[in-house]
Amino acid sequence: MEKMKPMLFKTLKHYSKEQFCKDVVAGVIVAIIALPLSIALALASGVKPEQGIYTAIVAGFVISAFGGSQVQIAGPTAAFATIVAGIVAKNGFDGLVVATIMAGIFLVIMGMCRLGSLIKFIPFTITTGFTAGIAVTIVIGQLKDFFGVVYPSGMPVIETMEKLEAFIAGFNTINVEALLVGLICLVVLIVMPKITEKIPGSLVAVLVGICLVQFLNLNVNTIGDLYTISNKLPSFHLPTINFEIISNSVSDAFTIAILAAIESLLSCVVADGMINGKHDSNMELIGQGLGNVASGLFGGIPATGAIARTAANIKNGGRTPVAGMVHALVLVLVLVVLMPYAALIPMPCIAAILFMVAYNMCGWKTFVNLLKTAPKSDVAVLIVTFGLTIVFDLVVAIEIGMLLACLLFMKRMSDETDVRSWRYDDEEELCNLPESVRVYEIEGPLFFGAADVIGKITTKQYTKSLILRMRSVPAIDVTAMNAIESLFEECKEKNVTLILSHVNAQPMKALEKAGYVDRIGRDNFMDNIDAAINRVLELTKD
Repeated sequence: MEKMKPMLFKTLKHYSKEQFCKDVVAGVIVAIIALPLSIALALASGVKPEQGIYTAIVAGFVISAFGGSQVQIAGPTAAFATIVAGIVAKNGFDGLVVATIMAGIFLVIMGMCRLGSLIKFIPFTITTGFTAGIAVTIVIGQLKDFFGVVYPSGMPVIETMEKLEAFIAGFNTINVEALLVGLICLVVLIVMPKITEKIPGSLVAVLVGICLVQFLNLNVNTIGDLYTISNKLPSFHLPTINFEIISNSVSDAFTIAILAAIESLLSCVVADGMINGKHDSNMELIGQGLGNVASGLFGGIPATGAIARTAANIKNGGRTPVAGMVHALVLVLVLVVLMPYAALIPMPCIAAILFMVAYNMCGWKTFVNLLKTAPKSDVAVLIVTFGLTIVFDLVVAIEIGMLLACLLFMKRMSDETDVRSWRYDDEEELCNLPESVRVYEIEGPLFFGAADVIGKITTKQYTKSLILRMRSVPAIDVTAMNAIESLFEECKEKNVTLILSHVNAQPMKALEKAGYVDRIGRDNFMDNIDAAINRVLELTKD
């Protein structure tokens, strides 16, 4: 088994001065893009502005250094915003730190156990559904700041639907000046990419928003009005840990770990397509795990690979993990020098940035296309996951979505499994066989959801031999094997010889391991239907 190594070690073998220069340029540009996004995502997550930058610095550096991708850029992402806000509201920041560290440990274990490929078993409809659902929750959470609304006092505003209810109740307090700033910043964010992609639209929107509020003296809340901003470097902090906190954090940690794995590996796949490369999924999970542990210990929040920042890194020449490490180091300088000025950023501008983040992540075209083209069962999973993410939370959405997807998949597979009896007047092979021989062909996987088809197999009073043709059975489970054993016992009582034809590799291995092959008789397992018929003819002669 090949030893796993961080991609940094592999890429540095053939590293050049020219590539180093490109990585530095890409790292600086990505850091500029990450600055306003990290602040906005921290606020959307219910934590202090600088904690978003702490996450981009610490997790971004560690994940680049120890991950399995050449070009992955990691940091806070929109996918975690609603989850983190809920954890902070429920368990406080220490509860979030414990959940983040535990999630990191889960990710490391997943990588060490080489479970990177298992992420593919999460259906596309579920990832599409909860991603679109998260986008909607982000929009709902930012309506208050975008419109300058004041929530009525006493109303709970932790869950997404509570925020929507409070926004509607307080809509009469709308601040027209805040709405104007938000709309102008939103226009800037939409127009800037059409003008140039070299200058981040979010940075321009921040500067425009600051100028509008400061020079026109508008009555609009800024980050400094609502938060105390620090430009201190991230410091080590070990939270209070006890059994109660750990037990309360297991579910949240598992959700963070699964989401981080999905997001990071999806980002890696997209990046591979852009650079014609190949990532190490297991090493990436280990890097993600180490990054989240480090982020939690140094005052950050959950982190994962960010597709937009990774794409920006690639477009600007980044081709090794050095670019991601440079991006983190540049953010250290930005934190120390420019962070105090973040107090001037208007809250409607932050809301506008998050609106664009939500729009870019929602994948509405894919969502609509699935509604139009996917089978009804997949559409059901998509809608249920989407709705539960908004109304409840991601934990409930993934659990119910996976359960529904599994049940519908089993139903679909059971519908594909059938057993049919060969008719003597239709099958040429049976023309010369006596009526004492019955032949049944089984099609599809034999598992607990389809094992009842064995009950359709019947014998007559004059039946002496029964052939089960299993060439179209790719797999079998213990429930189906028990059904075959019951059929064998029934045949044994009636003095009918049971013969199995063309048993594929997995069913044969399972039947052999369970002892059914010896019980039925190895002589009664034939390679094909011709051999099975010859066996029947021999028995008839006897």
